[in-house]
Amino acid sequence: AVGGADFNPFNKSEAEIQRFCQSYMTELSKYIGPDQDVPNMGMGCGVAEIGYLFGQYKRINVRAGSSGKPFLWGGRPVFPEATGYGVAHFAQEMLKDKGDSLEGKRCLIYGSGRVAQTLAMKLMDYGAVPVAFSDTSGHIYEPEGFDRGKLRTVVKVKSDRGAKVGRYIIASTTCQYNDPANFFEIPCDLAFTCGPMNALNDEQVRCLAEGGCEGIVEGGYSSVTAKGQSEIKKQGMSYMPCGVSLTGQTIVTGLERSGKATVNDDDLKAEISRIYGEVKATAAEFNTRGDLHAGSVIMGFLRVANSMASQGAV
Repeated sequence: AVGGADFNPFNKSEAEIQRFCQSYMTELSKYIGPDQDVPNMGMGCGVAEIGYLFGQYKRINVRAGSSGKPFLWGGRPVFPEATGYGVAHFAQEMLKDKGDSLEGKRCLIYGSGRVAQTLAMKLMDYGAVPVAFSDTSGHIYEPEGFDRGKLRTVVKVKSDRGAKVGRYIIASTTCQYNDPANFFEIPCDLAFTCGPMNALNDEQVRCLAEGGCEGIVEGGYSSVTAKGQSEIKKQGMSYMPCGVSLTGQTIVTGLERSGKATVNDDDLKAEISRIYGEVKATAAEFNTRGDLHAGSVIMGFLRVANSMASQGAV
């Protein structure tokens, strides 16, 4: 499930954010717990906010852990890069299934937050080339791509709460700011949507396709509209839905709950490969071969339905 709050942390003081997190957890604590459900980080909710949420949960609950594992990682996530890394691993699996890889691919990243940053790091590990980031102020485009030094600058710029990505141009002589004016006209091989819901519509998908884009991977929840998904099919582009691509942090939590002492990137990669295979097989079984969105939805439904049936709740 996906949820959140109508609260903008980027124009609030640290004290205001802390008080909001405490108030939010006071109500949320009725529905979550070490043996119920574990919320993850997301847009506007990073390591600091998780710490505030855990602190309040611990104040109002006697039990704040299970099987030796503290709830909400004791307020300090052990693998905060898992979501971004997971998006990159799923993209690699998608391309590998087509006899291709991320090596040398020019990647357009719509967004510049925590997930976008860690995604870019892992894309570089695969030999891909991130070429652009964006936020509400506009976008930055490096025609020859971002290297690790330039990415560190972007991360440093965005580390200040509320800072806009446009500040990066001060540190780069090759960066193009809001040029071209339409972010989706930037030539790329793959596009990663790490922005808000419904960020990518059918017109923008067509624009990407005309620029040579071969596939779209969701790095944000439901960031492609229904019409956008239809246009992706029409254009014959590959598509990795958020129901699959954003499971990195959930996989890590699940592995920890299963008793694994430490979870690293190799564990995450192996589990993602297994999940991709199951989604692909489910899509084929239900006559939607190659449709990862359909495969993920059907697989999720079957898991819930089978669990309910096994417990007599049919």
